[in-house]
Amino acid sequence: MKYQDILYEEKDGVATITINRPERYNAFRGQTCMELLDAFNRAGWNKEVGVIVFTGAGDKAFCTGGDQGAHEGQYDGRGLIGLPVEELQGLIREVPKPVIARVNGFAIGGGHVLHVVCDLTIASDKAIFGQVGPKVGSVDPGFGTAYLSRLIGEKRAREIWYLCRKYSAQQALEWGLVNAVVPHEELDAEVQKWCDEILEKSPTALSIAKRSFNADSANIAGIGGLGMQALSLYYDTDEAKEGTAAFKEKRKPDFRKFYK
Repeated sequence: MKYQDILYEEKDGVATITINRPERYNAFRGQTCMELLDAFNRAGWNKEVGVIVFTGAGDKAFCTGGDQGAHEGQYDGRGLIGLPVEELQGLIREVPKPVIARVNGFAIGGGHVLHVVCDLTIASDKAIFGQVGPKVGSVDPGFGTAYLSRLIGEKRAREIWYLCRKYSAQQALEWGLVNAVVPHEELDAEVQKWCDEILEKSPTALSIAKRSFNADSANIAGIGGLGMQALSLYYDTDEAKEGTAAFKEKRKPDFRKFYK
């Protein structure tokens, strides 16, 4: 596949996959997700690759979720239900290699979910984390909610989703949402350090360990599948459309009328 939205590089046992849409804060569209699926399969089953680094281009964003300005039929800003976003989340967990999220800026919305499903997260001190789903008439009913609660506890996970606040890298570290935070200019060096340590380990042992960790939360995929089907119905409602319209018009959504 010829990539338009991402960059792919393999070097010394490390495959680096980069969302290359900095002008859109690395928001993904359908094309982006399909390319990411190809790249993760390419790296994940390559015996010469021992670790995968997932990041975003530029200094502003790792990924800010679905591109609300994308209208391709295949993708309307939330993702084709079931595919490709749901499949991408599953693939990041499925590939038998550790996946490190290199968070260089905003990890928001669907981008936040992508870092959550990675095995490890290393963040710049400039990184910002958070969810926006309920502000724009959306939600992630699978790994973005249920698995997040396993990482940081239900009270904090519910806070993230119910309030849609933004959190600093230091706060994310204190909550156990990320593994390490370093000065922005040291991010690449720190990621390389972690990659080097992983590459010294038995690849088969790491693969078994990853699958064992995943087994404990594998049922979330089934729950998420059901939730995604519910979302396909919800996105057709006036309530969901109000969230998207408000975002595009740069105003506060009026959800109060839907309480009646």
